[in-house]
Amino acid sequence: MSIHSYVSTLFLLLLVLLLSGTNAVKGHAFPIKEATVHDFHMAFKQNKLTSRQLVEFYLGEIRKLNPILRGVIEVNPDALLQADKADYERSAKLAGSLMGLHGIPVLLKDNIATKDKMNTTAGSFALLKSVVPRDAGVVRRLRKDGAIILGKASMSEWAGYRGNCPPGWSARAGQGQNPYVLSATPCGSSSGSAISVAANLAAVTLGTETDGSILCPSHFNSVVGIKPTLGLTSRAGVVPISPRQDSVGPICRTVSDAVEVLDVIVGFDHRDEATRTASKYIPKGGYKQFLKANGLKGKRLGIVRNPFFMFDNGSVFSQVFEHHFHTLRQGGAILVDNLEIANIDVIFGSSGEEEALEAEFKIFLNAYLKELVASPVRTLSDVIAFNNKFSHLEKIKEYGQEIFLQAEATNGINKKTLLKLARLSQNGFVKLMKEQKLDALVTPGSDISSVLAIGGFPGISVPAGYYSKGIPFGICFGGLKGSEPKLIEIAYSFEQATKIRKPPSFKP
Repeated sequence: MSIHSYVSTLFLLLLVLLLSGTNAVKGHAFPIKEATVHDFHMAFKQNKLTSRQLVEFYLGEIRKLNPILRGVIEVNPDALLQADKADYERSAKLAGSLMGLHGIPVLLKDNIATKDKMNTTAGSFALLKSVVPRDAGVVRRLRKDGAIILGKASMSEWAGYRGNCPPGWSARAGQGQNPYVLSATPCGSSSGSAISVAANLAAVTLGTETDGSILCPSHFNSVVGIKPTLGLTSRAGVVPISPRQDSVGPICRTVSDAVEVLDVIVGFDHRDEATRTASKYIPKGGYKQFLKANGLKGKRLGIVRNPFFMFDNGSVFSQVFEHHFHTLRQGGAILVDNLEIANIDVIFGSSGEEEALEAEFKIFLNAYLKELVASPVRTLSDVIAFNNKFSHLEKIKEYGQEIFLQAEATNGINKKTLLKLARLSQNGFVKLMKEQKLDALVTPGSDISSVLAIGGFPGISVPAGYYSKGIPFGICFGGLKGSEPKLIEIAYSFEQATKIRKPPSFKP
């Protein structure tokens, strides 16, 4: 971006912010920006806020800021009707209407299917006007809880699995912008979910991850992202890359909000067999019980310096993370330092992950497309042909579709590759966690995403600081399958001890 573009963009933003008006709802003193789900429920209960007012506020913010941020790909034309229904149910004192996500506007990543007036396109024109057979499993749970589906968030097209597309770019939405520093990456592929919740365009959002797509945008947009244990949340009705690695999780401004969402979306779904196994990990009473300010006490946290903390002495990152280690110790955690993941070089170098994903993508995308009620494309081959035919729309000349072509050339899944990936997990991360009796591994940003991805392990990213011109960065707590209760205790306790997150600055 040129200096002229910076100035122009900043001018537009300042103009937009001046026009944005008050943070409070007209006629009410309740400030919506940065409010939590708990705050909203308290305001509902005290008659200081209605769901309609909340939706109207977010729709207004989307109108003002989205032309620059491009975090939302489309809004739900029925959002206000859903808000009115929630308000009516609350006034009628319907059971559950003052808890969970009832009456709360949720923004969904554009690869999560909704059987309504909205599109589900993974950011691509190839799926525009396609008709899904039903709501995604997580959407069904959201609706049952009374959540309002506000709209669809933009994303890296095809979850960053097409070619050399920039993080946060899709043909339908254009380039998503980091609300803290517009010239910084928003990361992907759940870019729009992170951008939108960071900039207060939504109350809470959902993202998806195959390898880093929740953790990385959360890290770069100063929000909290939970990448759950594989199968803890249903992937049915989500445009797939690999059921072996895909996960759906919350991206929110606070750990408590992310846990509110997680409680709603976890559970068995007969359309996703992985949920049968993972549902055994769901604790009786849900996850909110683990929001403990003293959650660090007695936790054993591992630190793998090489390759995760190889910062220059005296650098911002070195100083900040050493301070965070001190905070963790002060909270009662036991830090086990200078550990090693035995096969980390292989995981980051020649694990076979990409080879496996390419073969799985072709098989499972074809299955997803085949099940659509109506669609311009029915196979990966059709999508490639569509992109060639509409290359200007899809910017094929600029960004290509090499990954699509490599995936289309595959001929089935190599079981030896899958076995290698399973062994890498077992002999590396799992072995380290068990031998050292660790509750979590602490790493900067989303650097550990591949380690967690290939084994289906959970991770939580929490805001950790700001560097350079104010670009955010996060800290990640990763654990073994089903360790969400411990990870939530750790993440919440760290968040409450540091309270690092601040609203976006919209710098050029």
